[in-house]
Amino acid sequence: MKPIQVGLLGIGTVGSGVWNVLQRNQQEIQRRAGRGIAIAMVADLDTERARAVVGDSARVVKDAREVIANPEIDIVVELIGGYGIARQLVMEAIAAGKHVVTANKALLAVHGTEIFAAAHQRGVMVAFEAAVAGGIPIIKALREGLTANRIEWIAGIINGTTNFILSEMRAKGLDFDAALKDAQRLGYAEADPTFDIEGVDAAHKATIMSAIAFGIPVQFDKAYVEGITRLGAQDIRYAEQLGYRIKLLGITKRVAKGIELRVHPSLVPAKRLIANVEGAMNAVVVQGDAVGTTLHYGKGAGSEPTASAVIADLVDITRLHTSDAAHRVPHLAFQPDQMSDLAVLPMSEVVTSYYLRLRVADQAGVLAQLTGLLAEGGVSVDAMLQREAGEGEKQTDLIILTHSVREGTMDGVLARMQQLPTVLAPIVRIRKEELA
Repeated sequence: MKPIQVGLLGIGTVGSGVWNVLQRNQQEIQRRAGRGIAIAMVADLDTERARAVVGDSARVVKDAREVIANPEIDIVVELIGGYGIARQLVMEAIAAGKHVVTANKALLAVHGTEIFAAAHQRGVMVAFEAAVAGGIPIIKALREGLTANRIEWIAGIINGTTNFILSEMRAKGLDFDAALKDAQRLGYAEADPTFDIEGVDAAHKATIMSAIAFGIPVQFDKAYVEGITRLGAQDIRYAEQLGYRIKLLGITKRVAKGIELRVHPSLVPAKRLIANVEGAMNAVVVQGDAVGTTLHYGKGAGSEPTASAVIADLVDITRLHTSDAAHRVPHLAFQPDQMSDLAVLPMSEVVTSYYLRLRVADQAGVLAQLTGLLAEGGVSVDAMLQREAGEGEKQTDLIILTHSVREGTMDGVLARMQQLPTVLAPIVRIRKEELA
């Protein structure tokens, strides 16, 4: 049987990994897929780079639309990235009746509803395992492996750059800026790391997982997003003393009022497996009602780990290429006419617990004032840690861990605490997730 014909749009880090892994493991892949998978065309603005990778084994063009227009091409792999031209090309490929494989989490988080609707109408597949957590097959786990479960919540370390920075801050006692420079020097962070360190990349991925877990449309605009740029080295140390590690988590959770969708730094108990995921590794914890807790761990980025996910999608499409579209796994796990309209909650309605660091005057009565305000607001204290003031010092750090409370309530209490003349600096607030 003739190999299925693939057109590759973009042959940078991931694209070259797809080419190399596909060539190296062609025999194994063919045995699994039932027929060969051949990259017949490659489109890249840098045609010299593309030819250096593929040689004479594939036709190289500059214009991606040549790939889409070729009637011999069955599957288009989009590895360009971004929201602009990538969206146009994906929509044109779908309109042309091509199946699409993409690693573009930003595109799907923002335009996924439109893309999946177009693909459903045209009867083609859009596969995106590589869009979330690199080589970890978390999309397949959520869409297929855990399909019997009512998913309760997902919490993931889904950005390797920020996890590397936080690991360096903890291991070496570095502040954020120094750890970021290390990450850039070692190639774990881009020259412009904004999407990573501000939590946007993780929020794109959390949005996609949320849609699959709960059968809701992708709604990136409703995600709460907070990065790690304001974390201090002292917070890493204090968390450690209290038995916690700080991780940037993407969290989505089913609650009585709707769905939580949020990305922010979180204190996680050090005894949890996910708290011990270090360096640039990724991990996702899924809580299902039948299976309980599952942990999915591995490399979340890189040329060949991401290529592994892209090729897995190519194999899936090859197997299902001639099947009835109605019998394929739905893009977001639930049948398109069975999607839910559950609301994504604003952050003010989220209930969680907190770590608070207050720089306060070292004088009598301060603690009573603060605990009084917490009690008036209905906020219960779980634990407290006070750094002893050094000789001659007139101020100190006070650390408070709270029990669960609604974020809007905590906002009001913190505003009152901040107004006290004995509170000498902006209060640091980090959410605490037990993940029990």
